Amino acid sequence: MLDLTDELSPVEGALAVAPEWQDPARYWPRLSAATGHLPAPVAVIDREALRYNAMDLLVRSGGLPIRVASKSVRVRAVLDAVLRLPGYRGILAFTLAEALWLAEDHDDIMLGYPTVDRAGLGQLFADERAAQRVTLMIDDPVHLDVIDSVAGPAERPEIRVAIDVDASWRSAVLGHIGVRRSALFSAGEVVAFARKVVARPGFRLVGLQMYDAQIAGQGDDAGPDAPLIRLVQARSRAELRERRAAIVDAVSGVAALEIINGGGTGSLEFTGSDESLTEASAGSGLLGGHLFDGYRSFQPAPASAFAFDVVRRPAADIATVLGGGWIASGPPVASRQPLPAWPQGLHTLPREAAGEVQTPLQGRAASSLGVGDRVWFRHSKSGEPAERIEQYHLVSGDEVIDELPTYRGEGKAFL
Repeated sequence: MLDLTDELSPVEGALAVAPEWQDPARYWPRLSAATGHLPAPVAVIDREALRYNAMDLLVRSGGLPIRVASKSVRVRAVLDAVLRLPGYRGILAFTLAEALWLAEDHDDIMLGYPTVDRAGLGQLFADERAAQRVTLMIDDPVHLDVIDSVAGPAERPEIRVAIDVDASWRSAVLGHIGVRRSALFSAGEVVAFARKVVARPGFRLVGLQMYDAQIAGQGDDAGPDAPLIRLVQARSRAELRERRAAIVDAVSGVAALEIINGGGTGSLEFTGSDESLTEASAGSGLLGGHLFDGYRSFQPAPASAFAFDVVRRPAADIATVLGGGWIASGPPVASRQPLPAWPQGLHTLPREAAGEVQTPLQGRAASSLGVGDRVWFRHSKSGEPAERIEQYHLVSGDEVIDELPTYRGEGKAFL
């Protein structure tokens, strides 16, 4: 069983093992030595780096409990281990099928997104324990209609629901800044919808969610746009703090709220300081995808990584690995490519990039790589590599100590 506990305090635990991955010449060769007997592609999670990240998230949240975003993990052993740590509470799931599966072992699961999975709703209605453990996300009366179309309130258990609220910033100059989620924005809009929910038989309004992607998911310390990003985020934080407090106050007059959720890995300091919230969300920061390298306030350890072997040398300055094209979701830009981490000084070719079957690499280390040598990569995001592999090899020190099956390794593919 993966165990991340020990006798250190959260602050001591977060700082105790930090230096190793800050020295790539120590960290990556150790992973190579531990996994050299395994065929590529090989994916690893470093136990100490994972523990560092888990503790660092707690420090950054300032005592506000953290709900683990399962989409950014997709390994049950990691979810279980993190949730055993004081300070973590509940799961933010991304599909109803996943939530039902996790509800077999966990009693506090909230969907991050609305669902129209009628078959899954039927399963939820047939399992009263699951209905008590799973909270559905809504932001439109149509979502309530879908639920009632599967089974009316007299034919099913009472359904727990939470309202998703748009946490983006609406700038008079720049327009919509953030992701396109809920259409509910103002306190008036949210409380009007909340009244409709509580008036519908068979539903219990228990929560609110406000995810600030323009803060949590946007690095503020990389590239020429960083000063503008910091300015936009400062304005967004000020607006959101005031609007969120007004929304929580208004909806609390309509329903007794158990969950008031906000933030993500990149905005934990801000989220933790917001007195209107009962919890934060985080997941990506546990495994430390390279998309989170460009933040001023924190630097996650590269707790997960994957390696491919060099299989050909098409030119003196090019080494080609078999596979590599594990591209992240989002806009088709360079930041969504896997990042060659070791040996240092490698990069993909501009006209070929990372490919499904092969990835040519150039750079100062490419000429010294031979056929059979191993190259380590970091994924842009944290949970998505789990869709490519059946297990992570858990490394501690210089040895593999366990194998952790991914969702895929357990025969699950939810989305």
